[in-house]
Amino acid sequence: MFQIFQNINIDWLRYRKVFILISVAIMLGGLSSALIRQATPGGTEAFNLGIDFKGGTVVTADFKERPSAEDIRDRLRGEGVSDTIIQPITDKAGQVLIRLPKLEADENVTAEESQVIVGRKKVADALKTFGAQVEPAQEFPAEGNAFKIIGTDAVGAVAGEALRNQAVAVTLLALVGILLYIAFRFEWTYGAAAVIAVFHDVLVTLGFFSIFQFEINLTVIAALLTLVGFSVNDTIVVFDRIRENLRMHRRSTLYDVTNDSINQTMSRTIITNGLVFLSVLAMVLVGGDVLRSFSLALLIGIIFGTYSSIAIASPIMVWWQQRLESGTVQATPSAGTRGGGGARKRPSAGTRNEKASAAAR
Repeated sequence: MFQIFQNINIDWLRYRKVFILISVAIMLGGLSSALIRQATPGGTEAFNLGIDFKGGTVVTADFKERPSAEDIRDRLRGEGVSDTIIQPITDKAGQVLIRLPKLEADENVTAEESQVIVGRKKVADALKTFGAQVEPAQEFPAEGNAFKIIGTDAVGAVAGEALRNQAVAVTLLALVGILLYIAFRFEWTYGAAAVIAVFHDVLVTLGFFSIFQFEINLTVIAALLTLVGFSVNDTIVVFDRIRENLRMHRRSTLYDVTNDSINQTMSRTIITNGLVFLSVLAMVLVGGDVLRSFSLALLIGIIFGTYSSIAIASPIMVWWQQRLESGTVQATPSAGTRGGGGARKRPSAGTRNEKASAAAR
């Protein structure tokens, strides 16, 4: 296999406390941002939820010659409507779905009726810059572009709440499935460490979205689920190398074996994750407003997913495994062991501790 780095010998576990402090600080920053925003009177919500979760208006327009999604978005922005989602209908060449956020309500009608009326008017005023508006039953004129508004629907907060609950449930079920798989494939301590690392990645990503108020919509939920798989895959690669090295180096400490395994997989991590990072970075820079939230969630998740497989999952697994095997945690490796490994020797054969180690291998 192609190797970028040869003979890396970095004592990663030596800095485990620093790594964990950094992660805790970032997660506390995101939690503080969410709590402060939620508790401040007249302030913003903890997260900038999009139309999918807060509700809004969906307007279906039919064009004689459909403009691009960016042109429609620019015209709506000129009418004071931002954060819109433009979705062309693939099987109907001229039609497009225009999703608007909640707009100011009219006091003379119900909130739902007001959303429909105001949304329809805003869209009509913006689209008139492309051509004349005709009634849904009329034919398009022979000359010039024209459009029809053939449907307007309100998306209520109830639907948004249901989507939010389903998104949380799907994420939790994915984490439970990952825990069961890794516990079966390796050992339950490995699975618990991997799930904690995935929780870390998701919470850090959500923390950034709260601090910088990036919009959260269904594409962000898809990105978070993608991140779950990406992070676990990277962690499993390291864990699998640890298991192989435990079989080959039976006299080495788990501390040393884990450091060696991380160093041995570093080239693979940089090559694979680096290519994914460059692809996602291109989406962030040139993907436009439609992909902005999705690509930002992936970008943050890839960075911290790579970080957590080294700095979170492996140290937690080592700490937990040492605690199970010896009942104590070797806080600081003694000088004189290879690579800064712990002074604790692997238990002798036949003891209860050796049985636990054999299960890990």
